Amino acid sequence: MSAVEEFQTELDESTSRLLATAARLTDDDVRAPSLLPGWTRGHVLAHLACNADSHINLLTWARSGVRTPQYAAPGVREAEIQAGAVRPAEDLLADLEASAERLRDAVDRMPSEAWSATVCGMRPPDHPAWYIPARRLRELEIHHVDLGAGYGWADWPESFARRELHDTMASWPHGEGPVSEIVARWEDGGRIRIWSGLGRGPAVHGSPRELVAWLTGRAFGEGLVVKCSPADTAGAPGLPPSPPPWLVMPAPPDLPARPPRTWPPDRD
Repeated sequence: MSAVEEFQTELDESTSRLLATAARLTDDDVRAPSLLPGWTRGHVLAHLACNADSHINLLTWARSGVRTPQYAAPGVREAEIQAGAVRPAEDLLADLEASAERLRDAVDRMPSEAWSATVCGMRPPDHPAWYIPARRLRELEIHHVDLGAGYGWADWPESFARRELHDTMASWPHGEGPVSEIVARWEDGGRIRIWSGLGRGPAVHGSPRELVAWLTGRAFGEGLVVKCSPADTAGAPGLPPSPPPWLVMPAPPDLPARPPRTWPPDRD
C-alpha cells in the first residue's frame, strides 16, 4: 500500500460525507451565507465541483507530460464559482457528484510511473503528482466545515488532522511567528510532536484537530493550552495569539519524487 492508496480511501470517505451534507440542503440553504465571508453555501459547493475538475487537469499533465494548468486562465476559477453558486441545490449536488466521479476515474487511470511526474498548481511550489489527492482532501475537509451545515472541525478524521498539521508546519516562517513552540498530543495519548524555534511568544499545546482548526482560521483556539514561559509547567486554557496567515502552501517543500509508503513519514 502507498500513500496514494491511503489518500484515495480517505477521498472516497470524505466525498461521501460531503455529498451526504449537500443532499440535505434546500434551495434556501444554498443561498444562505457560509462561514466564508462573502460566500454563500452555493459558492462553496460550486468551488468544490470546479476544484475537482482542476485537479483532473493536473493529473492529465502528469499522465501526458503536456503542461495542463489547474485553471485555463486567470479569473476562470472565480468566474466558474460565481456562475455555479446561483444554481438550485439539486443542480449543485449533481455537479458535485459528477465532478467527484470524474476525479475518481482520473485517479484510477493514472499509470504508476506518472505519480512521480512534477506538476504545479496556481501557486508554487512544484510538487510530485502523488500529492494531488492530498490537496483535494484538504479542499474537501476544510470547505465541508465552511458550509456551516453540521460538519465541524471536531469531525475531521484524525489522519487528516495529523497530516495537515505536519504539512502546515513545514511552511511555518521559522523565527518570525507569534508563538515560540507548538506541541501536538495525539488524541489516543500515545504520541507527542513538538515544533520549536518558531518565533517569540507563548507555547501552544493541543490536539492535531484543535491546532489545525486554529492554524487555518476555522477556530480561535478554543481548548488549546497556552504556556507563557518554560517555567509555566501547567499552562492554562486560553486563546493563543492569531497565527500567521494560513501557512499551508499547495504542497510542503522537498516532497519525495516517488510516492512514499505513507504520508506524513512520521506515521511509519
